[in-house]
Amino acid sequence: MIFDLAGLKASERQYYLQHVVAPRPIAFASTIDAEGNANLSPFSFFNLFSAQPPIVIFSPARRVRDNTVKHTLENVFAVPEVVINLVSYNMVQQASLASCDYPKGTDEFVKAGFTKEAASQVRPPMVKESPAKLECKVLEVKSLGESGGAGQLVICEVLALHIDDRLLDADNKINQADLDLVARLGGDWYCRTTPESLFKVPKPNTQLGIGIDSLPASVRGSRHLRGNHLGALANVHEHPVMQPAFDDPHLKQIVQYYSLNPDDMEKEVHLYAAKLLDEGRVEEAWQVLLTMG
Repeated sequence: MIFDLAGLKASERQYYLQHVVAPRPIAFASTIDAEGNANLSPFSFFNLFSAQPPIVIFSPARRVRDNTVKHTLENVFAVPEVVINLVSYNMVQQASLASCDYPKGTDEFVKAGFTKEAASQVRPPMVKESPAKLECKVLEVKSLGESGGAGQLVICEVLALHIDDRLLDADNKINQADLDLVARLGGDWYCRTTPESLFKVPKPNTQLGIGIDSLPASVRGSRHLRGNHLGALANVHEHPVMQPAFDDPHLKQIVQYYSLNPDDMEKEVHLYAAKLLDEGRVEEAWQVLLTMG
């Protein structure tokens, strides 16, 4: 089904876009007004856009229902500084509570039960309970429109990054799973970066993958190897060759049992290779597939 966005209401556009452009990280933004009163609110139109200079952008869009602007936006015009606190699973309910449209002047730190912590380079306070905080100065606010739902891009330069000591190893590296971050999807849906939900995909660096077009025709056309399987096989940097020392008892059983039926043998070999690829054992999968010539 095709949705022509020009024919949809703003609320409908928001509904569909927020469901499919997901998950989105959450900028739990703390700001202050000209009198120094703190405000705290989450925004899921947020991401990292540059490391040099270090730039993040979040968007407190104009409200769809009545076209008003959020207190966060008013504050960054008055005091162009913000702390972006990352949201972990153990604080997500409180962060959601802080998204309520409380009257101006309400301290969401108090309403949502968070602890204020002084930042090192900016005036707005940090959320002590957050596992990572970004102290930022606001470089620019770029308006994308004046109607309800229009984004107001708050372009921020990160001045300082705070990371909970418990998340760092001896080399000051982070285990991604330990952050336990949450992200927004559509409607009331969130997701959580638990160890069970995380996986790695080896990133091509300076060496090029051979490409799916370079895979053997029988592999490319396999009915048992899916796109992810082919992508993993094609990400090697040179064509593998059969290793004489490779020994796999299960592969031997397949070859012996189906030796008189090449079609069934190919099917079983491909299914076994798929299993190995699902387990991240790419080199072994290649050796299994090479037995078919």
